[in-house]
Amino acid sequence: MHGTWTKPQRGKGITIAAAVALLVGVGSTLAFTSKQPSGAADPITAKMRPPSPEAADPPRVNYQQLDQRIALVMQEPNMVGLAVATVERGRLRFIRGYGETLAGSGEAVTPDTVFRWASLSKGVASALVTKLAGEGRLSLDAPLSDMGTTLTLPGDTRNATVADLLSHRLGLVRNAWDDRLEAGADPKVIRSELHTLAPFCKPGTCYAYQNIAYDTAAEIVERATGQDYATAARDRLFTPLGMSNASVGRTGLESAARWAKPHHMGRRPAVVNDYYYRVPAAGGVNSSVRDLTRWMLAQMGAAPQVLPPAMLDTMHRPRVATPPHGRRAAMDKALADASYGLGWRSFHYAGHTLVGHRGSVDGYGSLILFDPADRSGIVMLWNSNRHVAARLQLEFFDMLYGLAPTDWLELPDPSAQK
Repeated sequence: MHGTWTKPQRGKGITIAAAVALLVGVGSTLAFTSKQPSGAADPITAKMRPPSPEAADPPRVNYQQLDQRIALVMQEPNMVGLAVATVERGRLRFIRGYGETLAGSGEAVTPDTVFRWASLSKGVASALVTKLAGEGRLSLDAPLSDMGTTLTLPGDTRNATVADLLSHRLGLVRNAWDDRLEAGADPKVIRSELHTLAPFCKPGTCYAYQNIAYDTAAEIVERATGQDYATAARDRLFTPLGMSNASVGRTGLESAARWAKPHHMGRRPAVVNDYYYRVPAAGGVNSSVRDLTRWMLAQMGAAPQVLPPAMLDTMHRPRVATPPHGRRAAMDKALADASYGLGWRSFHYAGHTLVGHRGSVDGYGSLILFDPADRSGIVMLWNSNRHVAARLQLEFFDMLYGLAPTDWLELPDPSAQK
């Protein structure tokens, strides 16, 4: 199958009762009955329960069809494990694990399997810094030169601010010295030497994605709170939001009761490396898809006492255009007006504003994309270097918005070849 696929007939596909039966009764893989975090009073728990069959707000997405599309992704020869969850109008609608934590092991991925977030971690750093700004402990407009960090920048950087750091507007070339990080160099030493690079642009005027420089946020958080970064994330975000499987660092991943091992192409198991765990603000978070769903709900406004509306607006609001570099796939072209806020990307799609981020680190992939006005979105975590799963995001939104379906997967349908 290629190109476009048959449009589901509204009113003739899955019924409301069938949709609910799918969500509640497909078996243990949906795992809705798994224990909730011990902090039962957290603001998101009620939204993590599936709607009852009598709910007045039926699902807009055909979840039987979405499940079939996910199953098609899992037949791709390089996929190993995948966890997916969706929210519609502020309520969990679908959550399921697919495949294995380790190729050939038989250990199934569940909604509570822990994966790496990779660059989705940048949203956590943004939340911590923005939260501290809301408490009056720092200013997003403060010069970085006043923050007491190891970061140095090329050229005249007196006007580079904390907000410029969180929106990748530091005047550095894209992914500055990631190769040195991956070769084992100390990220603080690398940051202290960034001033020796030629300026890419004047700070605050253009976008160029960073990891080592972005991790300056971890130093800012530690200096302002007196806590190490992992503890600050746990105490200020993960615990209040009921994210019981979330952590920062390699130990948090490998000590989880069930965690997904990384894989290279061809389903070849790989070894977890520390490179991007050493820049935790840029790529150090782990969690299950259940906890990533909690994080998405909080970004939609479900936990105002933890992430107030004004703070969400500060983080999500576009601040700099992100022009593409290199060849773009059809999905990337469809997500128009790409911009970056503070740790978050934003797009326009089919007349709607979407907010999200993608992540990739050796052997893992991650994605979050949501419509803040509709309070609907999708999250995904997987444990391979193949990123076709990310194309599911627009298949979800096409169903959500009632659009004519497009074959964003562009994968052959094995059943059609028989």
